[in-house]
Amino acid sequence: MGGCFSKPKSVEVKVELSLLDKEKEVDGMSPNGKASPFAECRANGALGHGSDDESTPLPLYHKSKDYVEASVCHVKDLENGQMREVDLGSGRALLIKEHGEFSAMAHKCPHYGAPLVKGVLSKGHVRCPWHGACFNIATGDMEDFPGLDSLPIFQVRVEKDKVIICANKQALQSQKRTKPMARCSAVINSSTGFSHVLIIGSGPAGVVCAETLRQEGFTDRIVICTMDRHPPYDRPKLSKSLECTAEQLRLRSTEFLQQHNIELFTEKEVVAIDIKTRTVTFDDGVRMEYRKLFIGTGSKPRPMNYKGQEVKNVFHLRTPEDASSIASLANNKNAVIVGTSFIGMEVAAALTDKAHSVSIIGIENVPFKSALGEKVGKAIMKLFEANRVKFYMLNEVSEMMGHHGQLKEVVLKSGKVLRADVCVIGTGCVPATAFLKQSGIHLDSKGFITVNKMMQTNVDSVFAGGDVVMFPFPPRNNKKVNIPHWQMAHVHGRIAALSMMDKFSEIKTVPYFWSAMYGKTIRYAGFGDGFDDVIIQGDLDELRFVAFYTRSEEVVAVASMNYDPIVSRVAEVLGSGKTIKKRDVETGDISWLIDKGSQ
Repeated sequence: MGGCFSKPKSVEVKVELSLLDKEKEVDGMSPNGKASPFAECRANGALGHGSDDESTPLPLYHKSKDYVEASVCHVKDLENGQMREVDLGSGRALLIKEHGEFSAMAHKCPHYGAPLVKGVLSKGHVRCPWHGACFNIATGDMEDFPGLDSLPIFQVRVEKDKVIICANKQALQSQKRTKPMARCSAVINSSTGFSHVLIIGSGPAGVVCAETLRQEGFTDRIVICTMDRHPPYDRPKLSKSLECTAEQLRLRSTEFLQQHNIELFTEKEVVAIDIKTRTVTFDDGVRMEYRKLFIGTGSKPRPMNYKGQEVKNVFHLRTPEDASSIASLANNKNAVIVGTSFIGMEVAAALTDKAHSVSIIGIENVPFKSALGEKVGKAIMKLFEANRVKFYMLNEVSEMMGHHGQLKEVVLKSGKVLRADVCVIGTGCVPATAFLKQSGIHLDSKGFITVNKMMQTNVDSVFAGGDVVMFPFPPRNNKKVNIPHWQMAHVHGRIAALSMMDKFSEIKTVPYFWSAMYGKTIRYAGFGDGFDDVIIQGDLDELRFVAFYTRSEEVVAVASMNYDPIVSRVAEVLGSGKTIKKRDVETGDISWLIDKGSQ
């Protein structure tokens, strides 16, 4: 399918096929044109599975020297519903048995490299144990986020009761696969003031929107504009790894985007939108017309009022440069964190080994009380206190004191004075939508963009996703909610792209997020807003627990630490449309939720 929007006559678009017809003719043939010795191999246990992407293992016309073949186990070694990580000599693969059929694919999640053998196998897909991404075991395609890449699959056959895998060596090493994308070969100068699709924001919502359009066959112009100076990068890692560079954090390189005809304009801020003429205006006065618009501007730090003149060394963590400066200035110095948000707490944990002292100021009596409950919050607070972090709770900042423009002290409303050489403000965020106030695009009272199931605003040609939206959430009877998770932004981007191409798809994902502190990870799935009780199983003092969040008599969310893959297991149950009752988790026996299908 080509571009589905009408376009000006002055723009000529040529479509370039990513797989030549000539190559298709030799499918199933060896390089000499005879029947390939691999033609009878079953891709993932059944004929006909696979992809035309060149990184998918064993396009049948490749030379066999590019592949490795190994007998990995006896046919009876795996029972139905089990997975095993196997060694092929040139790399490892994940062997799966479901409904009597064997499948094989890459063994690491392409998002952060989690071992999928420790994940959850259910109904034809594997769910990552760390962050909940799902992959189809027949195709390797990603079925749920986070992450941008799918998995390569490998051919499996059974001979004399031996399970044999034939895999592409390069795919074994890369452990990931980019889905095929259509190309736009229109000769358009970057200064051309028109784009069929204009995307504001280079976060996951914007990137996934652009890539989904290409994956679905869209062949017209796509432009992403962003205020950032860098290509798309993994922002959640900033607060966990302060010294990572933009290059180390990048999601997609400039070269990758260029290869797939996705144009990226950096350091471009949109200051106005005219929905009547379908035009955006940038801060430099340049204008660009669009046919379809996607807004994924994310959030910005919540303003904090305090006395005192402006001083340096006070940061809102937004960029890799901010992170690097914070780490450098805190070295053997006094760091103060204002706010007990996940970002603030992660920064505090990251600075513990660097700073002379770390102090946290919070307005609640324990951190994460509203998100994770008081019991879990207290357990995490003890972890920080064991690492010499001091808390000043039920408090707020009154004044920032400096000397020659440099921060020296933070004064609390209680009167307490804290020495401070660097301060990080993590008091929450607000939607970055101020530029839309006069646009005609509907905002609610808090500044969020309201969208429908298709991620479409009140303006037919304008879509939005990510932290900036209030969207209908099916598990809450389509009540409009805001879920500012990295994973959810991916979902919004895909739904919006499909809607632009008249391929409506509903949100079926289970919200999933994570936070890492002192080498320990909190995993969370579901939507716990308004929970009225928390059922704890495990040991909070040992930080090995699972917390079930309930509303009335139903489990609506789960959080855990050192209890994998239970959060992914619960996500799988909730994602199937089933409910978990409060009584089911109160008994103390949650063995039915713990996956035993891996070896």
